[in-house]
Amino acid sequence: MKLHNLKAPAENKRPRKRVGRGQGSGRGEQSGRGHNGQLSRSGSKVKAWFEGGQMPLQRRLPKFGFKNRFRKEYQAFNVQKLSDLIEAGRLTEDVTIGGLVEAGIIQKNRLVKLLGTGEIDKKVNIEVHACSATAKEKIESAGGSVTIVS
Repeated sequence: MKLHNLKAPAENKRPRKRVGRGQGSGRGEQSGRGHNGQLSRSGSKVKAWFEGGQMPLQRRLPKFGFKNRFRKEYQAFNVQKLSDLIEAGRLTEDVTIGGLVEAGIIQKNRLVKLLGTGEIDKKVNIEVHACSATAKEKIESAGGSVTIVS
């Protein structure tokens, strides 16, 4: 048996629908198209997005993006800046979010994210709201620790 020998079963073969062949056929008069209207006419072509004159969806929606209400906006803070501030004496080795606010690096009541740009060679224990993998790796390789505060 090959693919070209296969045949569909008899119950799978339906006779085609002959429309417009009189009242007795059951598909006469309107030929299954209902009564009046655009789709009952011959040659009618309606685009898939056409909504019958209603204001279409692509015109109801705003054109330029949207604002995500649930976005979390973090204030970025690099490892290099952390290292510089500890050398300058503005921060101690135990860095808290309150300490960062007092030093004037971040604004009050903002989420803080530690990023991995730069190098650090001092042991630092820091608490932040979020931290990148490279920043965490650099701080832990220097002997410090990163605490994520929720």
